[in-house]
Amino acid sequence: MATEQEPSFTVKLLQLLLLSTYWGMQIWVTFVSSFVMDNHLNRHTYGFIQSRLVPFYLHLGSACAFFNLTIFAMYHPQDTMDDREAFQIFIFFVSVSVAAVNAQWFGQMTSEIMADMHLVEQACGLGQDIGLSSNREAYAKLCETDVKYRRLSSRLWLYRLLSSLCNLCCIGCSFYSLCYMAENLAAL
Repeated sequence: MATEQEPSFTVKLLQLLLLSTYWGMQIWVTFVSSFVMDNHLNRHTYGFIQSRLVPFYLHLGSACAFFNLTIFAMYHPQDTMDDREAFQIFIFFVSVSVAAVNAQWFGQMTSEIMADMHLVEQACGLGQDIGLSSNREAYAKLCETDVKYRRLSSRLWLYRLLSSLCNLCCIGCSFYSLCYMAENLAAL
């Protein structure tokens, strides 16, 4: 179903809207809202908001990446594709794959682990402080004395790291795609 014809204005606009929406969400969620919420909300409120916001962000990002790949592939048939177009398809595919893994696995596990940790923290009278830095000693002591909490804490660290790496990979893919699109605005 790939076509060699020039994409219509509507298709070009849709491609740019999807890419810019994904890019804007990535920058806002990663570099702005997370830091603002962490510095102004208590841990449990921040965790609750993140557990609702991040899955929506990850699934919407996956959809944007998928539709970008689909639109681009439709207008760049394999038999006429040059190396840069093939690499752009690869970048879109990586973005879709990594975003989907992050949405379906790492983000979901992070939310579940965080909810379990909040239950333990609430039982110990913790979680109402703003950010982790305000009461580090209490959380360190809880890790030392509660085996379940220590295990949850280490698993949360791992899943957050993996989710963050996936997110950074998707940001890099989006940045490359934006650069590619800027160079090829006439044809997309």
